[in-house]
Amino acid sequence: MSFVTGGPEPPQQPLRIAILLNSYRSRLLPAIRASYERTIGAVAPDARLAFYEPANKYGEFPDPACFDLIVFGGSNVDPRKSHQWILDVHGFLRRLVTQFPEKKVLGICWGHQTISRVFGGKVVDAAHPEMGVATVNLTEAGRQFFPEAAILGSFKLQQHHRREVAVAPAAFVQLAQGNQCLLSESNTILTFQGHPEKDAETARLRMHDSMRWFGFDAELDEKAWARLQELIFMEHDGPAVWRRILDWIWEPPILGTGIVDKLSKM
Repeated sequence: MSFVTGGPEPPQQPLRIAILLNSYRSRLLPAIRASYERTIGAVAPDARLAFYEPANKYGEFPDPACFDLIVFGGSNVDPRKSHQWILDVHGFLRRLVTQFPEKKVLGICWGHQTISRVFGGKVVDAAHPEMGVATVNLTEAGRQFFPEAAILGSFKLQQHHRREVAVAPAAFVQLAQGNQCLLSESNTILTFQGHPEKDAETARLRMHDSMRWFGFDAELDEKAWARLQELIFMEHDGPAVWRRILDWIWEPPILGTGIVDKLSKM
């Protein structure tokens, strides 16, 4: 699948993307970083990526003026916690949308949930954790945003989460059912519960979570393990989603939505 839009032509200089890796003391951080490099590099080989680790390096945040896109990535920590580094991420997001109101922001998984919380949404434990490639069903607004997916009404992404956005923030439009994809009314913040940055090579590194999440592993239930492997290695639309994200960066913001006023007072 390839999402094509009729938006403005992007400038000729390479994209500059800042990525916040929010996993706390994770041995998988190098693999997560490499997955971003592979998946973005596949559709934008000239893009310049810079990585930051606010969970592990106190106060490490990008200068928004130096980037075209700021990505709030996944994490291994409950976004509802009040660890200082999480509060610092909240503070950075608030400064970002207040001081750079036209800057494009992307949230992925934990970032999707955290952005929702900061704007007044509600995150809860999922009734059924998700792992592997799953179908994301689009709303009518989503069909318009992802026109090449309009006929099917859906696309497929890697998933790896056991929490979800139960109530979307008031300032956001649902592009997918179940709050799986949200777009701010200002057209400056786009979030996904799924993982466009995650390929099978990276997704399989977290298959061990099946014991904590589902109560089985390869030794306990070979059939369930084989089914999970099938889900991990299914074809998905991550590259097409990335192309749409990178096109969206150059779309103009919608001014006068008052999105800054929607920031939660938590």
